[in-house]
Amino acid sequence: MKQQPNKKDTGTPKDKNSKSPFGGFNSNWILILVFGSFALFTFISSPVSATQKISWTFLQDSLLAKREVSKIIVVNKEFAEFYIKKDTAANKASKDSAESLFGNIQGPKYRMTIGSVENFENKLEQAQSSFSSPNKIDVQYQNRTSWGSTLSWILPLVVLMAFWFFMLKRMGNGSGMGSSMMNIGKSTAKLAKKDTKSSVTFNDVAGLKEAKIEVMEVVDFLKNPEMYTELGAKIPKGVLLVGPPGTGKTLIAKAVAGEAQVPFFSMSGSEFVEMFVGVGASRVRDLFKRAKEKTPSIIFIDEIDAVGRSRGKGGGFQSNDERENTLNQLLTELDGFGPNTGVIVLAATNRPDVLDKALLRPGRFDRHIYLELPTKDEREEIFKVHLRPLKLAGDVKPKDLAKLSPGFSGADIANICNEAALIAARKKEKKVHSHDFMDARDRVVGGMERKSKIIAPKEKETVAHHEAGHAVVSWYLKNVDALVKVSIIPRGKSLGAAWYLPEERQIVTKAQFIDQMCASLGGRAAEEIVFNEISSGALDDLEKATKQAYAMVSYYGLDEKIGPMSFYDSSGQNDRLVGKPYSESMAKLIDQEAQSLILNAYKKTKAVLVEHRAELEKLAQHLLEHEVAEKEDLEAILGKRIEFIPKNADVNDDTQLSVI
Repeated sequence: MKQQPNKKDTGTPKDKNSKSPFGGFNSNWILILVFGSFALFTFISSPVSATQKISWTFLQDSLLAKREVSKIIVVNKEFAEFYIKKDTAANKASKDSAESLFGNIQGPKYRMTIGSVENFENKLEQAQSSFSSPNKIDVQYQNRTSWGSTLSWILPLVVLMAFWFFMLKRMGNGSGMGSSMMNIGKSTAKLAKKDTKSSVTFNDVAGLKEAKIEVMEVVDFLKNPEMYTELGAKIPKGVLLVGPPGTGKTLIAKAVAGEAQVPFFSMSGSEFVEMFVGVGASRVRDLFKRAKEKTPSIIFIDEIDAVGRSRGKGGGFQSNDERENTLNQLLTELDGFGPNTGVIVLAATNRPDVLDKALLRPGRFDRHIYLELPTKDEREEIFKVHLRPLKLAGDVKPKDLAKLSPGFSGADIANICNEAALIAARKKEKKVHSHDFMDARDRVVGGMERKSKIIAPKEKETVAHHEAGHAVVSWYLKNVDALVKVSIIPRGKSLGAAWYLPEERQIVTKAQFIDQMCASLGGRAAEEIVFNEISSGALDDLEKATKQAYAMVSYYGLDEKIGPMSFYDSSGQNDRLVGKPYSESMAKLIDQEAQSLILNAYKKTKAVLVEHRAELEKLAQHLLEHEVAEKEDLEAILGKRIEFIPKNADVNDDTQLSVI
């Protein structure tokens, strides 16, 4: 019996709220009170009455003639209100309706707009004289404030203010569109505290040995700063990770966050820029302020090119310089704090050519770490990392997979491993086999097979001879990469493909360029030789050959007439120029030499196909029957290919899958 009062006294929040109609008196109740007050005020200030608009004829013939008007009130010299006597039938009906709603409320029955007060008075006096009325009607004059018109512009303003108050309240609680409007200038960086262990460590970063050594030195300095400071060394203030997409820049940053054991602030370069002026610079200041308060610490800015673009590029077309203000503040913060503050900036980008030079100089980003596509040994390590969670069959060997994937980035390798697992699951297999990885590789490079796509017999014959032309030319030219497979099964947007295993090269000679152009033009040349007609199917081949020709002439200096000249601009300064960085006569010469290279390569391609016309027809028929020609089929039709093995080179170590 003693416990019941205690339960009643403590109660739940719901019980407490039930005692008061306002509950916690939050912003919702404030809005209800505001709207309710205005509605009640409008209702009271404008009492309900059955006022009807009438004309002068009705007033004269009906009301004045029957002596039903008790008094007239002229309001604001604009309109007149007519009150009806109590004993009339018309007033009785309106009185009953008014009493039923609001009690005994007597209001005007009729209303009429008057032109002028003087004219109204004259007409009213003449009408009363004509009816010989002994009692004159009492006429009163009033000035009233029209609350309805006033509220018509006050109420929308109040509603708008209440709406903004409600939205700001929601955003302040984190339940709306993000952070509070009052904190819009604050940094949005995500903080990984030193006691929070990241799931990614340097063991998960395969390959990239040199890059890991550079970054691990930064981590070691944060853990053991005395070892470096005793010798007078200073840790770099900024480390810039540069490399193609998918090479592991963000992965290294995640590993640093997991290994450094210091506060780690991470955000994207695009998060600095907002629609409001000055927000970017304010967020930069707040970010570095937070980092300095938690020293030693690391700041990671991903895709820094979003805010670090070179100043002045396209300045004449920009309406504001908000991004430049943000960059200026970033430059100041990078070179502003002392050498012993312990704040290190880590940034990543795949477009270093667009970054401002002031951002790249020593003192801001002292170290530039370039991440390139992995080598064969590094690809093997990456495969081992991504194969860990998979259930593999005995025929899967990371070394073999690495040989078949040069030019693949770490992201590509991860995608292939995932696709192989999906393919094996789709086949209801219990383990992932080697052929699943081959299918995944073909899908990633060439796209999904579309066997259901219906191709007309004539078009299919054209595609077969087109792909056979690529195969025959590449088979008999020594500088073209090894051919392993030809298919006329539609994949992605292509109707057919030829798979090559090219060597990994750091440089390309002029002879290799020309033979690659011949291999690209083999499909179009085969169509012309066999059908004496050309089609639009060689669009991709022509684009590739044309780009190679112009690169040889204008970039690599491989043309005899133009000589050792290059118009390649690695700094990007020529982007500001409206015209070309060379004269019209040089432009004409470049066009002529590029055209000459393509035409000579086309003639060489046709000569090879004419010489091996029988093999071309035989391979095309094989493709029409089987749709795919593997390496064994190619050797049976075209003969054993002579391998041109350079000294101290292993062809098996330099293989890749590519599509022409």
